[in-house]
Amino acid sequence: MEKFMQFLEERIMPSATKISTQRHMAAIRKGIVATLPLTIVGSFFTILLNVPIDSIAAMLAPYASVIDIPFRYTVGILSLYCSFTIAATLGESYKLNTITSGMLGTLAFLITTVTPTRVTEAVDGVIASGRYINIANLSSQSLFSAILTAILAVEIYNFMQKKNFTLKIPDGVPPEVSNSFIALIPTAVIILLFWFVRYFFNLNINELLTTALTPLKGILAGNSLLGGLLTVLLICVFWVLGIHGPAILGPIIRPFWDMSIAENMEAFAAGVSANALPNIFTEQFLQWFVWIGGAGATLALTLLFLRSKSTYFKKLGKLSFLPGLFNINEPMIFGAPIVMNPILAIPFIVAPLVTTTLSYVLTITNIVPMMMARLPFTVISPIAAWMSTDWSITAGALVIVNFIISVAIYYPFFKVAEKQQLAKELEGNNS
Repeated sequence: MEKFMQFLEERIMPSATKISTQRHMAAIRKGIVATLPLTIVGSFFTILLNVPIDSIAAMLAPYASVIDIPFRYTVGILSLYCSFTIAATLGESYKLNTITSGMLGTLAFLITTVTPTRVTEAVDGVIASGRYINIANLSSQSLFSAILTAILAVEIYNFMQKKNFTLKIPDGVPPEVSNSFIALIPTAVIILLFWFVRYFFNLNINELLTTALTPLKGILAGNSLLGGLLTVLLICVFWVLGIHGPAILGPIIRPFWDMSIAENMEAFAAGVSANALPNIFTEQFLQWFVWIGGAGATLALTLLFLRSKSTYFKKLGKLSFLPGLFNINEPMIFGAPIVMNPILAIPFIVAPLVTTTLSYVLTITNIVPMMMARLPFTVISPIAAWMSTDWSITAGALVIVNFIISVAIYYPFFKVAEKQQLAKELEGNNS
């Protein structure tokens, strides 16, 4: 273990540090971390909306639409906030006006991602006329668009500032006024450019990604270990890139996942043993055996953060523990962050691949049954695995084993990340 950690520090850490301190990578990371209060508070409302106790769920059901509002305006429009924070952070690194940078990033994101739709048929009590936008387009499924458009908008703004493609403002004009006039031409250029690309070339980044992945649908779902590993790999890689993996792959895989668990439930209801059901790689297989604490098995990292010497890591671990216990890990993904983090990205990808393989082997050897029930994703993993496999104790035990494996895989990378964070905290205390 010591030699491996030494290898990480000597070979991986210098390159990772160089990548993580690169201007655009740093802006993405800082911009996403800035939204941490939203993801933490919003996560608790997600838990409240998905309480796995029937009596409490029934009591809260009449208020679901009201309880849902804080989530929709936090995590539900996360990409909108990120477009501003990433652009503002990047603008600050160029010594541009941060508010203007943030607004231009948000403007570019909205033009590129959200199309106002004209009302053609009135909906009583909702909308009678005019236009509306679908806020689902502002959620984390559009995070890649937010990152890309924010960076491009600020780069255009910075280029035009350097080349003096701005209005000349007389001396003595208040800064808040001069900044507004200086940004007039860059704003017009950004509006025209992104408007033209989106509506004349009809370019939609998220749709392009989904279309590009469509040919893979034949191998991403089914009983093939290769297909299962590829699904896990793509979801984790997308998360590392700042893209909501399940949201991107969902339109392709979810119909097959829904079909698979439905077939398993029907077969079980017809008397088939849980060990002889037709499908292994259901969504529930990944949810309970692999995504322990959320995609990337981040509950393991949360546990390590709780014991960290870093003040920030320890506080984040405390804030992320309860959501992580209920399989909600946005606080950890965006708070550590794992997004665009070359060190923590490795175990985030590797740990699920290892636990997927182990779970598959134990399933095909009939040591662990297949999934025959569909529970809310907020049920604690060992309990959910036990219930979803016809009350199999071995399934619950497998979750614990996979969790321990994930902790072991995360540990050396966590120590490297902790060392970096401690150095930052020491530097901050000395400055």
